[in-house]
Amino acid sequence: MAEEIVNKVAQAQIEQIDLSSFKSNDLLMEIDLKNQLWNDLVLKEKDFRDWVKEHDWSQYAGNSVSVFCSSDAIIPAWAFMLVTAQLKDANVYCANVKQTREEQFFQNLNNWNIDHLQDKRVMVKGCSDIPNPNKAYVVLTKKLIPIVKSLMFGEPCSAVPVYKKK
Repeated sequence: MAEEIVNKVAQAQIEQIDLSSFKSNDLLMEIDLKNQLWNDLVLKEKDFRDWVKEHDWSQYAGNSVSVFCSSDAIIPAWAFMLVTAQLKDANVYCANVKQTREEQFFQNLNNWNIDHLQDKRVMVKGCSDIPNPNKAYVVLTKKLIPIVKSLMFGEPCSAVPVYKKK
C-alpha cells in the first residue's frame, strides 16, 4: 500500500503576506503644472488664475490626483494651494505619479490592521513588485515583530527565518 503524501507546509499554519496587495489600484489622475508655465520657466499669476477659473475641476471628484511640476521651474506655494482648493472633492498628493503610488502603498501598509496575526507564524512573500522594497520590508517587520510568534521571508519551501518570539 502506498504511503499517504502529507503537505507539511499546509499543516504548518503559516499566514502569508504578499506586499503587492498593498498597492493602490485606484484611478490616479495628474496635474503637471509645467503646462501652465510661460516659456517652461515662469508661472504668470494672472494667466494661472485664469486657467484655474476656466479648468473643469469636476473631472477629479472622488479620485486621487498627483499635483506636481515636471520642470525644474520654481513654482510658488500659492499655486499649489490654489489647485488644491479646487480639488476639495479629490484625494490630493503633492508628488509625481511614481511618488504618489509609493505614498499610497505606505499609507495602506501603515493603516493595515494586523490584530488577526497575533501569535501567528507569518511568512512575507519575496519577489513582490512593490515601491521601495527595502523600506517596505523594514516598515512591515517593525509592525509585525510586537505581535507575531515568528516571522519568515520567502516561500514556505525555502523560508529565511527573521524573528522568533522568545
